[in-house]
Amino acid sequence: MIMGNQGSHPAYDRIGIGYRGLRRPDPRLAAMIEGALGDSKLVVNVGAGAGSYESTDRRVVAVEPSLIMLAQHPGLSRVQGEAEHLPFPDACFDAAMAILTVHHWHDLDRGLAELRRVARRQVIFTWDPDHDRKLWITQEYVPAIDSMETARFTPLARVVEALGAHTVHRFEIPHDFTDGFQAAFWRRPEAYLDPQIRAASSTFASLSSDLVEPGISQLRHDLESGVWASRHRDLLTMDSVDYGHRIVVAG
Repeated sequence: MIMGNQGSHPAYDRIGIGYRGLRRPDPRLAAMIEGALGDSKLVVNVGAGAGSYESTDRRVVAVEPSLIMLAQHPGLSRVQGEAEHLPFPDACFDAAMAILTVHHWHDLDRGLAELRRVARRQVIFTWDPDHDRKLWITQEYVPAIDSMETARFTPLARVVEALGAHTVHRFEIPHDFTDGFQAAFWRRPEAYLDPQIRAASSTFASLSSDLVEPGISQLRHDLESGVWASRHRDLLTMDSVDYGHRIVVAG
């Protein structure tokens, strides 16, 4: 059942169609999130999207502003709502989880405070814009993505402080990562040529074609000529790379 009436989320109403098929939960990230949730039985998933990384062994209430996304969510308890205004009483959940969503919130501090209010534990998966190693697609081909990401992601240290977090886990992206968010294809550059894959990334989908297409055309040329492989031969021997993705645990 879908409950609530907080309005929709324009970005994901635009990119959400078919999202579940392209953004398949990766079991390695799922295992780390499961470990961070510990023995929690009742969990609220804030910014739930289509339900990625929700455990079937727990009771999960999904909160998501986009009706397009909620329609793809398989769960029975779905609430249309926003992180900054969670429609729940204090301390009613064992844990609150938020997976690659805090950068979309209108008011990060208020949203994190709401997670602390409704749950005894908080588990956040996010990206640190202060991390040294940057993804090559944003540095060499579509620099507008780097500008956008740096502006909308909050430095990890601030998230840790706002949550009063006690643990931060590093998550390196495996070369065969199944969840098609932006960094997933660091060793599979041809994937970025696929408009459907780009459409499932909020950064690509939010940028105008004049900021994206020239870089994609150059990438296609560099792949055909062998320039990309020559420039990034080190990546081709790596199984995983740390691009600054972190699981933050509090409570």
